[in-house]
Amino acid sequence: MSDKFDADALTLSRFVMASTHDHDLVILLNSIATSCKLITSAVQRAGVAKLYGLAGEVNSTGDDQKKLDVLSNDMMINALVNSGVCSVLVSEENDDPIVVPPGKQGKFCVAFDPLDGSSNIDCNVSVGTIFSVYERAPGSDGGVDDLLRNGSSCICAGYVAYSSAVELVFTFRGGDVHGFTLDSTIGEFVHTREKMLFPQDGGKTIYSCNEGNSVHWDDAIKASVEEFKNGKKPYSARYVGSMVADIHRTILYGGIYLYPADNKSPKGKLRLLYEGIPMAMIIEQAGGIASTGYFQGKIQRVMDLVPDEIHAKCPIIMGGKRDVQVVFNHYKDKMGVDAPAL
Repeated sequence: MSDKFDADALTLSRFVMASTHDHDLVILLNSIATSCKLITSAVQRAGVAKLYGLAGEVNSTGDDQKKLDVLSNDMMINALVNSGVCSVLVSEENDDPIVVPPGKQGKFCVAFDPLDGSSNIDCNVSVGTIFSVYERAPGSDGGVDDLLRNGSSCICAGYVAYSSAVELVFTFRGGDVHGFTLDSTIGEFVHTREKMLFPQDGGKTIYSCNEGNSVHWDDAIKASVEEFKNGKKPYSARYVGSMVADIHRTILYGGIYLYPADNKSPKGKLRLLYEGIPMAMIIEQAGGIASTGYFQGKIQRVMDLVPDEIHAKCPIIMGGKRDVQVVFNHYKDKMGVDAPAL
């Protein structure tokens, strides 16, 4: 038998079944995977199919919607509503939650950003999908309150990166982080990264942030980035502007990703339910740190935040211990904030 073919490939569905023995969870992840395969096709054919450009609307958080945003959102909603295992959905592209009709309801509640970084799509830069999964609370018929909980209630989180390869990375609550690559020859996500972890020594010295916002930052963030840039061994700057791409690189290579609260966005810019919490869960379970930085009077874990509405925002400082400690030290020295030692 040729070594180019695996007669016993560990596909996503098989992995989920072996890990959880939960048939509904297998159906859910399979539905998410199916929608991401459809999005892959749309992204790859965007130019040919004339899917570049704006759709002429804005989404729930005020961002201009691209044609691919709308299409990707429809693909995910259709897949999840018809999976038979979901009760309520929250999408970045919809102002209101999507309640699944009673005849199709199940036990899961899913929040997602169908096409993260879509402002980059017209210039062919990497984009992604992010999702978090909750279970209905006991006695609940499935509503928004089932999602308005902190990260400890999230049972599964993941993202998909659409680039030279299509990778799905996810984790179950309390578990390891695993990566799957879409094998286009068989149309399946196949297990390719086992127990993904931050590099033990902190990895490459990379900082990632939008320095165009630096005029609005507090003194600690300014000092931290200045140290990364002009310390004894200056860091490299890498900022794609697609959260999925920046976080994926940070996990694999090491470094730090920052999108802090500032004078312009005191609550942060990224959305808690379908960006902050799922990425924080993955980062922490890969051995990293997912902090809010100084937010609401103290330094907190992103996973401890409770959203007060479905599109609640949060600040983010995520990375390896080595680099997040630099930021914490500056909070202590520059602002007198009680900061943990990692």
